[in-house]
Amino acid sequence: MKNFYIHSTGGMMEYMAENMDLPLHQKALSAKTGMNSQKTQNISQKAAGADPWCGGLPVEKIKGVSERIVKPLHHLGIRTVRDLLLTAPFRYDDFSHTTTIARAQPNETATIRGSIIALDALRTWKKKMHITEATVEDASGSMKAVWYNQPFLARTLAVGKTVNLSGRVDADHVMQNPAYEVVGVRNDTTHTGRLVPVYRETRGLTSRWLRYLVKNALGFAATMDDVLQPEMLKRLGLPGMRDAIPHIHFPRTKEEAERAKKRLAFEELFLLQLLILQARAAIRHAAATSVPFDLAFVKDFVSKLSFRLTDAQRAAAWEIVQDMEKQTPMNRLLEGDVGSGKTVVAALAASNAAMRGWQCAFMAPTEILARQHFETFSKMCGHFPIRIGLLTASGAYVFDADLKTSYKIAKSELVKKISDGSLHILIGTHALIADSIVFPKLALVVLDEQHRFGVAQRAALVRKNELGIRNDEGKENSIIPHLLSMTATPIPRTLTLALYGDLDISLLKEMPKDRKKIETSIVAPGGRAKAYAFMREQVGKGRQAFVICPRIEISGGETPRNIVLAQVKTVKAEYEKLSKEVFPDLRIAMLHGKMKPKEKEQVMKDFKDGKTDILVSTSVVEVGVDVPNASVMAIEGAERFGLAQLHQFRGRVGRAEHQSYCLLFTQSAALEENRRLKAMITSNDGFALAEKDLAIRGPGDLLGGRQSGLPDLVMASLTDAALIKSAREEALGLLARDPQLLKSPKLRERLAEFNAKIHFE
Repeated sequence: MKNFYIHSTGGMMEYMAENMDLPLHQKALSAKTGMNSQKTQNISQKAAGADPWCGGLPVEKIKGVSERIVKPLHHLGIRTVRDLLLTAPFRYDDFSHTTTIARAQPNETATIRGSIIALDALRTWKKKMHITEATVEDASGSMKAVWYNQPFLARTLAVGKTVNLSGRVDADHVMQNPAYEVVGVRNDTTHTGRLVPVYRETRGLTSRWLRYLVKNALGFAATMDDVLQPEMLKRLGLPGMRDAIPHIHFPRTKEEAERAKKRLAFEELFLLQLLILQARAAIRHAAATSVPFDLAFVKDFVSKLSFRLTDAQRAAAWEIVQDMEKQTPMNRLLEGDVGSGKTVVAALAASNAAMRGWQCAFMAPTEILARQHFETFSKMCGHFPIRIGLLTASGAYVFDADLKTSYKIAKSELVKKISDGSLHILIGTHALIADSIVFPKLALVVLDEQHRFGVAQRAALVRKNELGIRNDEGKENSIIPHLLSMTATPIPRTLTLALYGDLDISLLKEMPKDRKKIETSIVAPGGRAKAYAFMREQVGKGRQAFVICPRIEISGGETPRNIVLAQVKTVKAEYEKLSKEVFPDLRIAMLHGKMKPKEKEQVMKDFKDGKTDILVSTSVVEVGVDVPNASVMAIEGAERFGLAQLHQFRGRVGRAEHQSYCLLFTQSAALEENRRLKAMITSNDGFALAEKDLAIRGPGDLLGGRQSGLPDLVMASLTDAALIKSAREEALGLLARDPQLLKSPKLRERLAEFNAKIHFE
């Protein structure tokens, strides 16, 4: 965490001065949690004196943090003592049931305590497996414990030592791979005999090791100043930070853990709401270009479309052009299901600005989608004197409205056309934010699938107006463009309130009337041959098919590179099977993330032009381009995807008059999984499916999990509508009394640190 320091109370400074003897408040904490705090600090007086609030100390100062585990800690986002203390467990192993060996029942999870009377280290000859066996005895009897591939236990444990063992007792009265702990004189347990915290792990750093480090750092919790006001905590019935920290890591009861988790989650939700509300206030005080609504042009634009706008599209377009007439910047999210027609709404708004002499930048996440939007805009705007450009890493193109055609030009020429204002609408990928691109009259920025872009990319594009427009004194003007974000991921109301409170939202919940409902089927392993025959039948009728391959389990670490490589391997295997065994007579192509942009573009172009019958693709490659002739979406390993993502895939077909189909191939025989997939059959409403996904899988499935940048506690709490509402109400009340948080300097510091952590825009 960056630039975040909170001054301590006097207790920790006294602790430094008195030869590391525990201060009274820390002793009280130790007694309260039942922990041995004699070893909770291992920092030098010199290091501690560098920062009066010890939570800001580097995590390396904690006892047990060796050079070997610094990198894994940093990988988990743990750089300071505070980071460590705020790393909450994602679950607890309940080892609190303590019993004697004789009373331990088969299939029961229990903790037993005894002395080791025998210890053997074995190695199987055939599988080369290390086996450690221990016999433990108490007054009631003896029990055997067995560990596999943990040879170090033969050195850690020893005959005569008293140990706790926690785990499931099998039918032979043996514990397999139990949690273990050598019990000292103080009878202080960390890994057994209690609710044991389980943390998110990474290579080289286990939950057991993290428990040890957290316990060593717990003494610092007593120095943590609470940024939430005591009256607020009392009003909400939440514990203070100094109680919440030890209780979330080593709770005595589940209820205590839940209260602590709720307290910490509330603080982060509260900070998030403060940022959102402050951003909204800042936007209201910023200046933007007023773009008058040209009613005659809009009527002409709509009349020349080859389809009729839905009522939802008309309402959204009206909200957008009304916003753009204001002299404060629009900040609107256009949220619509797959195929609901967001692009035409954006094209109407951009064209209205272009006809008034202003410019629009439209940024798409991939070259394939950028090219599709270029083609779509060219068709819709081709009847008007609107000049449109396309800029990607592969090249630059311009649509000539007079000639009704597009042509390739040098990137330098396109840059000139943007700079002199002769190009009205520029569509592209992140190439749009290059330093050489300067818009002299940028009035509107449109982000397609805005969550796919990093914050720095979004901010750089929005600032393009500031770079291009100068006032009479030659200084940069504070005028910023209107911003329209688009997403095809239906977002439940709870998430909308929590994450998009700074945005005005337009919903497209109405589908074009000529769209046929996509017929969806679950294909069990036994139905695969029949499904393949159906796909062949569709191709025989002149249609085409997508085959999406799932993400597989990753070995060797969850890195982006490993994920991509694993998916590529899956796609290649599926391509080989379909092209050589199942459909050797059909034209099959594959698409994956390791291909060069030009290769991907050519594959998609061939598919769109009907030169390919079946396209096999990964789930990470954007295949959401319009291929009206595609009528089958086959999804391998459908149980691996969330409902929202399955619905996104399904929306890639059914874009023309042809009846379309979605085949959900599953390897799972689990009734629960198929019951979940059956929701895809009964519902075509993306918003309803998103609500189910939120309840079943949590918000990570909708927001991209760790890619969202939000802390784990926030992510885990996004299903708690009541907590979100409370956080928002408290944030509103505080900002109404103290808009700049001048009366809460510690909260301001914490907010700045939180902002830096999540990169809130």
